[in-house]
Amino acid sequence: MAAHVSPVQALIVVDVQSAFASGPDAVPAAPRMVVCVKDLMARARTAGALVVQLQNDGPEGAPDEPGTPGWELHLPVHQDLGDVVIRKTEDDGFQDTPLARLLNETGIQALAICGVMSEMCVSATARTALAQGYRVVMPHDAHATYDIPAAPGISDMVPAAMVSRVAEWALGDEVEIVPHAADVTFEPPADRPTPEGAQRSSVH
Repeated sequence: MAAHVSPVQALIVVDVQSAFASGPDAVPAAPRMVVCVKDLMARARTAGALVVQLQNDGPEGAPDEPGTPGWELHLPVHQDLGDVVIRKTEDDGFQDTPLARLLNETGIQALAICGVMSEMCVSATARTALAQGYRVVMPHDAHATYDIPAAPGISDMVPAAMVSRVAEWALGDEVEIVPHAADVTFEPPADRPTPEGAQRSSVH
């Protein structure tokens, strides 16, 4: 687990939506995670790195059903600084979305991934990023998930912190896991175009 890593050119914030980041049904580590993600986003913007927020469109009745309060992004989108929002319907942020095209067109080679849930959307997005040849950094304190309930005849309850750690480990030895969000540094991508305000605020 490295503590010092080379800078990355993009930050991918996975599904930090109100249903998972606030209120009584938030992931247990939400307070810590939100502070860490806010720090990452602020430093990425200051450095001129690309900030992408993935926003999951859950099915009808789900906590993140589009148009419901839980679906809303928990952290602000800074259109004037070129933030991009990409909506998705699958765990993998690359599947059926323009994320790969955006990263390619912007000249991204290395990215940091954070958000929820560790073993689902964060893991799926990181795995595809690795498969597509991106350098991937994951700050341990900036992603989170829920406890896994006990399953009779299978296992007792698995604490969320353990689930998150196993999710990191399962990504193999190519992902760069760092202990803290503060360990991640940013730099601007070589080919990033000039931000265009609202036109760059959302990609569908």
